[in-house]
Amino acid sequence: MAVFGVLAAALGVVGLVAPDALLTVMGFEPVPEGGRADGDHTLVFLTASSMAALNMGVYYVLAALADWKPFFRWTVPFRLLTCAVFTLAVVTGRAPAGFLGVGLWEGLGAVVTGAALRHERRGTPLTGVGPESDTA
Repeated sequence: MAVFGVLAAALGVVGLVAPDALLTVMGFEPVPEGGRADGDHTLVFLTASSMAALNMGVYYVLAALADWKPFFRWTVPFRLLTCAVFTLAVVTGRAPAGFLGVGLWEGLGAVVTGAALRHERRGTPLTGVGPESDTA
């Protein structure tokens, strides 16, 4: 959770400071300065999305520091939904193929989070890792 939070916050900052860099990472081709048509609100949307990512990243880090398991559980279905929506956007041509990585990141994060929560609920320690380990 903390790693995802730090990455989300960092990408939010990138989007606020260097929006063209974030567009490139997501598979969109940036429009040269002065090349946007009147009424093109891409940068407004990117600013809003980046601020949301920054906030969300901080929420995830704080939840991780508090070990707030209910929050972790709530993220799993919504991150899977995000994966489905973003993947569908690529499949239907609404977004470029590079955007698929964003959806897959969300889906992988949801699966890993769900698996870790299930593993903890079962109470079986991870072998070879942490204080339970004989090798620590």
